[in-house]
Amino acid sequence: MSEKITCVRQSIKDWPENERPRERLLLFGPKTLSNAELLAIFLRTGIQGKSARDLAQELLNQFGGLRGLYSVEDKELGKVKGLGPAKIAQLRAAIELSNRYLAEALKDKPILNQPKLIYEYLLHSMRDLPQEEFKILLLNQKLHLIEQIDAFKGTLTQSSIYPREIIKLALRYGAASLVFVHNHPSGDPQPSKPDRALTRELILACQSVQVKVADHIIIGNNCYFSFSEAGLINKYQHQVAQAMEVQEL
Repeated sequence: MSEKITCVRQSIKDWPENERPRERLLLFGPKTLSNAELLAIFLRTGIQGKSARDLAQELLNQFGGLRGLYSVEDKELGKVKGLGPAKIAQLRAAIELSNRYLAEALKDKPILNQPKLIYEYLLHSMRDLPQEEFKILLLNQKLHLIEQIDAFKGTLTQSSIYPREIIKLALRYGAASLVFVHNHPSGDPQPSKPDRALTRELILACQSVQVKVADHIIIGNNCYFSFSEAGLINKYQHQVAQAMEVQEL
C-alpha cells in the first residue's frame, strides 16, 4: 500500500536570499527581473500553497500579460483568489504612478513636431479602451503641454464634438496650439471620413481665433496615425484659408 505524499510549496521567504525578487532587484537592478518577479514585489505576499511570484505569473497568464492586466477591470481582478482590495489597490497605484511619470516627462518637452512622443505617452491608457475617447492637449507658445482634457467618450462624430467649447478651452488656458487624440477600438488607426471631416471642422473653428491645430493623432493597436505626419494638417489649413478668402470676396 503506497503512502500518501504531501507536497508543500515554499514561500518566497524560504528561498535563498539571492533568489528572492526584492533582494535580486536591490543587488542587480530591476531590468534583471522578469515581469512576474516585478509584479510579485508589488503583491508582497501570496496565498496558502502559492508564493507571490506564482500568483503574479498566474495573473499574467490569465489576463494575457502586462497589457491585459493593466486594462482589466477591478471586478475581474477581484475574482482571482488571493487578490483582495489591498493588492488591487497596490497594482492600480503602480499603474497610476507610471502614467503620471510619463505625463510629467511630457510637460518638459516640446511636442508639436513629435507625434510619436504623444503616442507613447497615451498608448497604454488608450490602446485597449472598449470605446472611442477624444482628448485635447493644450500647448503653450514654447510647445509644452499646459493641460490634457478628456473631451468625449463614445462613438466619435462631427456632432459629438463641439468646436465652440474647444475654442473656449483654448482661450481659458491661453493655449497657442492644440493636439487632438482619439483611439480606434478596432486597432486600425486609419482615419475614417468622419475623422477627416471633424479635423477640417476643428481647424476652421480654431483658425478663427488664431489657435493652431498642431495635429490629430489616432491610436490603434501598437500603431498610430498622425494627420500632421501625413501632410493633412497643412492641406486642411490651406483649404480653410482659401475658403475664408473666397468668403471675404
